[in-house]
Amino acid sequence: MKAIPLQLLTVCLENGQQGVFVGVPLVPEQACGEHEQIEDIWFSDIQEVPAQMELADLIRLLQIQLCRCQPGLQ
Repeated sequence: MKAIPLQLLTVCLENGQQGVFVGVPLVPEQACGEHEQIEDIWFSDIQEVPAQMELADLIRLLQIQLCRCQPGLQ
């Protein structure tokens, strides 16, 4: 089985609630260059996905969404 690199992002709110977001790594562990620092974070709208969707299918869906957004990012 082919491995898929994943990274978790945990967001903690002042009221104690936490959310965990799953995605493909954006910044490799060994990256420390000036142009590889995180500048901003955006959250998408909440989308419904089938409960039986496998992780690989979810990652493909996310990659398609990112490809559509790339030209508009500045």
